[in-house]
Amino acid sequence: MPHRTRPMTALLVFTGLNIVLVSTITPVYDFVCFLPYWERRREQHRQEREATIANGLTSR
Repeated sequence: MPHRTRPMTALLVFTGLNIVLVSTITPVYDFVCFLPYWERRREQHRQEREATIANGLTSR
């Protein structure tokens, strides 16, 4: 005898899981994107760009 499928249960579980995942994406995104590591890296790149620009202007 074949297994009986329950499409409504599957749809509810799928929808519920998606709701949970969507509601947790913002804190995870904020945590990953605003880690102090990335802030330090952005600051280091900014300083390197400014130093390159300053050296380029003084060498002319």
